[in-house]
Amino acid sequence: MQTGRNKMRTLTKTLGLCLVAAVMLAGPVVAQDYKAEYKVSTIVPAPFPWGIAAERWVELVRERTDGRINMKIYPGAQLVAGDQSKEFTAMRQGIIDMAVGSTINWSAQVPELNLFSLPFLMPDYEAIDVLTEGEVGKRLFEKVEQRGVVPLAWGENGFRELTNSKKPVRTPQDLEGLKIRVTGSPLFQETFAALGANPTQMSWSDAVPALTTGAVDGQENPLPGYVIAKLHNMGQNHITLWHYVADPLIFAVNKEVWESFTEQDRKIVEESAIEAAKLNVELARKGVTGDDMSVLQKIESFGVDVVQLTPEEHQMFQDATRPIYEKWKKRVGADLVEQAEQDIAGR
Repeated sequence: MQTGRNKMRTLTKTLGLCLVAAVMLAGPVVAQDYKAEYKVSTIVPAPFPWGIAAERWVELVRERTDGRINMKIYPGAQLVAGDQSKEFTAMRQGIIDMAVGSTINWSAQVPELNLFSLPFLMPDYEAIDVLTEGEVGKRLFEKVEQRGVVPLAWGENGFRELTNSKKPVRTPQDLEGLKIRVTGSPLFQETFAALGANPTQMSWSDAVPALTTGAVDGQENPLPGYVIAKLHNMGQNHITLWHYVADPLIFAVNKEVWESFTEQDRKIVEESAIEAAKLNVELARKGVTGDDMSVLQKIESFGVDVVQLTPEEHQMFQDATRPIYEKWKKRVGADLVEQAEQDIAGR
């Protein structure tokens, strides 16, 4: 017959075993605090490089966390009713959990990101890399994080080239009066106004029918997007390669969501973002750099007129937009812009 003390030991041991069994059946305790789904915002889906990279990020995280973190992509800025300029604010508020976002779209809330939209700051892809991979990139990430969003990796949408349905554009005078679709950034509107064009702000979803019907004459976007969106079927039969601005992307997470993850899962999410971002850059540059110009060759096969500016012609555009550059240099932060200029000059 058990004594009172032995009975208590037996009961304690039994309760302990039951608790362990319950925890094992319930799965990792930390998973109870995780959402069933994390909403990821993008502007465009696959087959755009941007969308493909976002899908890769989702796949890697799901695989490496054994499904603890389940991410779902919402393209077309649908989480903010198509208004891409509100994406960053929605991330800060927790409406959006994660995003692969455009520095252009986020620049209203993070003014320093306007650095990449300063006209003719970056002459080539090496200049983009110097900025994103160096001190400037670190400083910009700090600015983003100070506003409640945790940046993890730099992606890329590419250099934005000019297209239109009217005529070849070789000089600022050729842009006189052309109605050009631009994003919501006032810097873009001021840049095109300085060139004599009529900049018209609209989302991409609105731009497609406007281009098709001729309500607007032209637009500016990276060449891979031109092919995927089939802009030659929308009357965009003239392209000017001018590399006037580039659009780096940022893989990021809402701060509260980030802090809810275990240290191990944070590492997985970040490393997966970095890997997906490398794929993003590779795809964004495929066919438009170095010895591989297959995207440009495909565009020319559509019968599209492609203008390659001479150094003198390029300088004309740069001179015409210099007052805008200087004005916005102060808004971005003169010290940051000067750091960028020095890094590009020294590459």
